[in-house]
Amino acid sequence: MTEDKQGPFLRTFRGRPYLRVLRYLIQWSIVIIVIYGGISLYGFLKNLQAGKPPLIEKPLSVEGFMPIGAFMALKLWITESLFDPVHPAALVIFISAILTSLFFKKGFCGWICPVGTVSEFTYKAGRGIFGRNFSLPRYIDYPLRSIKYLLMAFFLYIILIKMSPESIRAFLLTPYWMVADLKLLIFFTDISITTLTVLMVLLFSSLLVKNFWCRYLCPYGALLGLLSILSPVKVTRDPSRCIHCHKCTRSCPALLPVEDRQRVYSPECTGCLTCISQCPAQGALDLALPGKRGINPVIYILLIITLFGGGIMIAKAAGYWKSNVTYEQYGKIVPHLKEIEHP
Repeated sequence: MTEDKQGPFLRTFRGRPYLRVLRYLIQWSIVIIVIYGGISLYGFLKNLQAGKPPLIEKPLSVEGFMPIGAFMALKLWITESLFDPVHPAALVIFISAILTSLFFKKGFCGWICPVGTVSEFTYKAGRGIFGRNFSLPRYIDYPLRSIKYLLMAFFLYIILIKMSPESIRAFLLTPYWMVADLKLLIFFTDISITTLTVLMVLLFSSLLVKNFWCRYLCPYGALLGLLSILSPVKVTRDPSRCIHCHKCTRSCPALLPVEDRQRVYSPECTGCLTCISQCPAQGALDLALPGKRGINPVIYILLIITLFGGGIMIAKAAGYWKSNVTYEQYGKIVPHLKEIEHP
């Protein structure tokens, strides 16, 4: 019996749920690392505030939450070959995220970013609470999606055009930048009513709409998405094998019409492989290079982890990971932490 006579039923199988398991393991491992880093940073700060020497080195995993300063540092490194000595880890994480997007779609967003992980968990919790997630009508969805690109354009304009290398260098040596990670920490530990209200609105919105923050407001994701268009790896559909079950489109966290595309070029695609893991038709949906040269999803995952993690390992080995700010400097600045304003 030929494949065509067998029909689509006999050409199907259960999909690839192991991809979802791998993704959850990687995502939540990173969330745990970041939470542990945040707790450790809090202990580090408390020791400094008490005038005691820190019991541990300052944890650096939370520096991934400072992409704007890292972008400024990237411009300075490119223009003047000066690698940020204050928060080098933030710059390393930023560069690693950019390279990941250039080669492997928005792999940083889909596999590594802890904010994306929490956002995804939130909308799934909302689906459990309300029985469904809600899709905004197109005339609302499109203008809202433009917000993150407008924010991205604003930061690109300020950093790339308005700020000179000299002004960036001056900023990176200010007391504010020296304790920017500690300022970020107390933003959440000493939270204001206004901040709490905004966070609650975002939380409620994220319960209702898939990836509300990532879809509408994240300028970091907008930048990585535009860069990911250049990625040679794309989700690719074989129309001759597709059984039109709609599972790929229904499962897509980015709400993309995967079933209507032969190759998914959209900057909204995070390369999360959810669509591929759900596809029941063998060979209908996969990752592919130009020319439809397939790439094993597990190899794709390993390459993302290797590229991102390898960038950090190389930076550590080369001495571009730890800050050169001394405990004595922290001791002078930390007592005035709340009074220090952005220059």
